[in-house]
Amino acid sequence: MILYKKLIILIFLSITFIDFCIAQEKYTQTGLASYYSDAFHGRFTSSGEKYNINLYTAAHATLKFCTIVKITNIYNNKSVIVEINDRCPMYKNRIIDLSKAAAKQIDLISSGIAYVKLEVILPSDSNTSGNVSDTLLIKSQ
Repeated sequence: MILYKKLIILIFLSITFIDFCIAQEKYTQTGLASYYSDAFHGRFTSSGEKYNINLYTAAHATLKFCTIVKITNIYNNKSVIVEINDRCPMYKNRIIDLSKAAAKQIDLISSGIAYVKLEVILPSDSNTSGNVSDTLLIKSQ
């Protein structure tokens, strides 16, 4: 009987975890994006990583660290893939702050802000290391 109860709990937890991952994968958001200034280069982010203007990273208010998201500039349809490694954004009307490299990729530098669509590509999990942004840097060059 105890084994039966443990099996039911395990099945319930598995289904809950799968539902959570599917929900997070389908997560999209639209709103204003901005980018970090050069003054933050080398400072620690909320995740403990140092901010690097050359890596494809971003700050989001609620998405888990190491979540991979696609950001599309609505004005020019240019996209970039970034890893969430920080909290914020600084201003309440913004949904995401991008690294300088990511902002350049979608032509955000001159305007400073842009209306974007955010789509979760890969939700964070316990197997994701903090080196995803290094891989994104290599792939984007």
